[in-house]
Amino acid sequence: RDRALVELLYGAGLRVSEALGLQKASVDLDERIVRVLGKGGKERIVPLGRPAADAVRRYLALGRPHLDRRHRPDLFLNARGGALTRAGAFLILRRLAERAGLEPERVHPHLLRHSFATHLLEGGADLRSVQEMLGHADLATTERYTHVSDRRRREAYFAAHPHARR
Repeated sequence: RDRALVELLYGAGLRVSEALGLQKASVDLDERIVRVLGKGGKERIVPLGRPAADAVRRYLALGRPHLDRRHRPDLFLNARGGALTRAGAFLILRRLAERAGLEPERVHPHLLRHSFATHLLEGGADLRSVQEMLGHADLATTERYTHVSDRRRREAYFAAHPHARR
């Protein structure tokens, strides 16, 4: 469950509330997509990378059956078989961060969402596609993620272009 949750936050750029609101039927592992109900009740379809799809597949096959005593439709369940809460998700993330040798208080779900967007932009994805995947109504909201990408682009320019050398 823990790996599947983190993969959906980072690998699909979901908000923690969106990930916790998912039902089993929201995830199509064959097509590697997830149907997300975002802010304002708007539905969007987000592609899943192979690591995310594999983590969710493992969770559904090996972990979730042991938790689902009440046959709940929720994708993520807590140890008692109820729906996983925000507090539970934050606890999972902090525990994983600590295990990875990171400062747990500095790792939060939105950091994973930010990394998702930044990595897409640095990899060449266009701003409109990233906007759609994040579920932003306004392009200006998505543009906040470009500052890191711009900095990397400048560094590459100064390191590689002959006219940039001093």
